[in-house]
Amino acid sequence: MKSLVAGRRRIVIVLALAGAVIALGLAAYVRRASSAAPALHPASVRLAKPATPLLTRPPVYPLKIAPNGRYLVDHDGRPFLIVGDSPQALIVDVSLKQADHFFADREAAGFNSLWVNLLADDYTGGRPDGPTYDGIVPFLRTGDLSTPNPAYFARADAMIRLAGKHHLAVFLDPIETGGWLSVLQSNGPSKAYAYGRYLGLRYRSFPNVVWLNGNDFQSWSNPRDDAVVLAVARGIRSVDPDQLQTSELNYLTSTSLDDARWRGILGLDAAYTYAPTYAEVLKAYRNRDRIPAFMIEANYEGEHWYTGPETLRRQEYWTMLSGATGQFYGNKYTWQFLSGWQTHLDTVGSRQMTLVTNLFSRRPWFDLVPDTKHRLVVSGYGTYSNSGDVNSNDYVTAARTPDGRLAIAYLPGGQSIVVDLRRMAGRRVRAQWYDPTTGTYRTIAGSPLATKGRRTFTPPAKNHGGDPDWVLVLTAT
Repeated sequence: MKSLVAGRRRIVIVLALAGAVIALGLAAYVRRASSAAPALHPASVRLAKPATPLLTRPPVYPLKIAPNGRYLVDHDGRPFLIVGDSPQALIVDVSLKQADHFFADREAAGFNSLWVNLLADDYTGGRPDGPTYDGIVPFLRTGDLSTPNPAYFARADAMIRLAGKHHLAVFLDPIETGGWLSVLQSNGPSKAYAYGRYLGLRYRSFPNVVWLNGNDFQSWSNPRDDAVVLAVARGIRSVDPDQLQTSELNYLTSTSLDDARWRGILGLDAAYTYAPTYAEVLKAYRNRDRIPAFMIEANYEGEHWYTGPETLRRQEYWTMLSGATGQFYGNKYTWQFLSGWQTHLDTVGSRQMTLVTNLFSRRPWFDLVPDTKHRLVVSGYGTYSNSGDVNSNDYVTAARTPDGRLAIAYLPGGQSIVVDLRRMAGRRVRAQWYDPTTGTYRTIAGSPLATKGRRTFTPPAKNHGGDPDWVLVLTAT
């Protein structure tokens, strides 16, 4: 569910939010936000001084799953935190020169992953039947998967290689289902499998590719629809079993492994939700298959139920404290390359992704275990909900490393919480408030604190952005 754009296909959905309390009827739905959707926050158009990412060694691809199954590592075994952007229509909407500019900007902001659709029609910011902006069609016979156009795929090759030069992983959707499911249906499973083999052979030498199947795949529970999408994935796997695969299923909430037929194919479990993100991420984290969980899509900047930068912060910190190996951010202008997209790169939303990454990447984020039984934050943690409005939910997510040397809690509503400091290692713990709007710290009075008993933590009234949310960071000294 991406954007409402005049002239695109329409779907009518009715969403029940916050149980039976809030009912939002959504008419004239297509892909993402319409003219009626929230605009970018006034302060988010462009920043004079974008946030600076902490310097880290670039990842070495390909990516693989860590031995404990909880997160990704690069080729050298270093933990890989997905810091993703979603330029879905990149291949069809921009030139190589423009793509290089986009990649360089994202790399400089600390992003390391991109969601790119190999095929993009008007459902995902392109044109009917999927030609590039300069008229290169993906198939020599329209809609025939057995006739890939060498010129089109050469353009895609060049883009993916260029992303690799900027140390970016490409989560590549081989044939996204929002706009291309009917083409898959008309071709059938055998042609879909052959198309998958073609892609697997073509891209198995691209170490920065991760396969992302589906996309708003509402009808995956229909075995016939699922079969043709799965056929592509199996075709890829038949010639390249080592590249990771994942899938995005249905809005408004889903995880990849909701579809049991994909077990054995998937190496990553993608959470998708417009409700509080912790619920779907925790569902994926607890899955018995024990593969890394990540947030593939939530509310985008300037779309859906976005009301300002705080919407994105809530989603991001909830995700990171619920066991994820990272997440993807999206922006109304850059997922579909609307006119003027170049001036909507360094937004408040992009800056906040840098700040959340800076907080976690300098610490052992991969060892954090979600505090789902409230043994760390024992009181004041608000109300857990797997539905409802992101902007009004007050649930406090928290996580702690098993050795007790690090604990982090996100307080979205500015409420006081009670923490059992006996869960921390050593005799004393350094306690700080992290402002998620600036990346600055405030040391809490009396810190370092004795790790005896329970203590109430009350955040400052407002962060620098004027919102109530803060992050509590506890580090054993």
